[in-house]
Amino acid sequence: MALDILIIDDEDDIRDLIAGILEDEGFETRQAHDADSGLNEIARRRPSLVFLDIWMQGSRLDGLQLLDVFQSQHPDMPVVMISGHGNVETAVSAIRRGAYDYIEKPFKIDRLLHITQRAMEATRLRNEVAELKERSATKSADMVGTSPALQQVRAIIEKSAPTNSRIFISGPSGTGKGLVARLIHQRSPRAESPFVEINASLYAPEEVSVVLFGREAREKNSMLKVEVGALEKAHGGTLYLSEVTTLPAQTQAALLRTLVENRFNRVGGTQAVPIDVRIISSSSQNVAALVESGELRSDLFHRLSIVPLPLTPLKERREDVPPLVNVFIEQVCRMHNLQRVTVGDDAIAVLQAQEWPGNARQLRNSIERLLILMKDQQPADGVITAAMLPSDIGEVLPTVGDTDASAHLMSLPLRDAREVFERQYLLAQIERFGGNISKTAEFVGMERSALHRKIKSLGL
Repeated sequence: MALDILIIDDEDDIRDLIAGILEDEGFETRQAHDADSGLNEIARRRPSLVFLDIWMQGSRLDGLQLLDVFQSQHPDMPVVMISGHGNVETAVSAIRRGAYDYIEKPFKIDRLLHITQRAMEATRLRNEVAELKERSATKSADMVGTSPALQQVRAIIEKSAPTNSRIFISGPSGTGKGLVARLIHQRSPRAESPFVEINASLYAPEEVSVVLFGREAREKNSMLKVEVGALEKAHGGTLYLSEVTTLPAQTQAALLRTLVENRFNRVGGTQAVPIDVRIISSSSQNVAALVESGELRSDLFHRLSIVPLPLTPLKERREDVPPLVNVFIEQVCRMHNLQRVTVGDDAIAVLQAQEWPGNARQLRNSIERLLILMKDQQPADGVITAAMLPSDIGEVLPTVGDTDASAHLMSLPLRDAREVFERQYLLAQIERFGGNISKTAEFVGMERSALHRKIKSLGL
């Protein structure tokens, strides 16, 4: 997607020259001739990069003063100073005050393009670092598993990612809706542009509109103060709106207008902000019921759900548990600097038998808790058995025995599991009746002679 560059200079020919060069390279440009017109353009929509002249005749603020305003309101917006002959020292001073770089008049085209590309790359890397810090080993970089349900999700992503269609991801909490949204963005033509994520359920009703649309207000000195929202930050890229069903009615109406018009008004603002944003939304709630009850506008939902993408709970794709466990072990061991371990087949069988109401997120938390608690007493062979699992997991199924080498019935073939159960069951009943075979036989419903044969065959 084209990146938006604002050129602020009092000379028309300089602005036109810079704009022509950048537009030939595929950039989108806007122009302003003084401080006030520059501020108005930024109020209209924050650009990806600003070229700012140091000296502007007839301007209320010179370039350095305007740079200070930018630094206070938009500290992460890169600004390149345009320096005339003889004021290079001033340009260097501007860098100390926060400017990204400077370019001298008359400038060389190669240097102009080099600085532009470098500034854009620095911004992209800064955004990637921020995103990586947010994820920091808490999420897989890709979907893990081979179940038919997951293969279907991959197919929808492959078909829909290259388009601009809005996608609505549904599924219980912990199924990876945020991960899917990121994968769609990464495989789209917008991959080099911003990916902005907000969870509507984390904000109070009076706050969420500001977070989404931003805010503007006049200060005492009549200067317009602009607070940029998620939609504006995502211009040219993707906005992932998580738990969209929790948006207040007023915010739903404003979002619907934005989808129809591709522009919005900041809270307290009067000037429309044009945007080019792909919206991916999601919910862990029963969306059909919320639409029917009127809590979610049906017209908004239908515009957000051009491509529906349902995610299946983990209990319905248990074959994905083993590869997920391996990925989570690798992540946790790396994050906490722990010795790498593996999970035995018996423990895997138990993990696959769980319901996992919290889905993959709950599975990962359980793996992390297990590895941290075992930090000082890891098994000598590096294999975690079913007997080592936490009680809230391990007690779900009966064990074969009480030794560390014991396994769970779920890991055994039917004949072996039945033999193990019969042995444990009869031992418990014989102990219950003090070794009295007659009373034991009467309780378990067997002839005394048949019980003797069974005890002998089981080696009791």
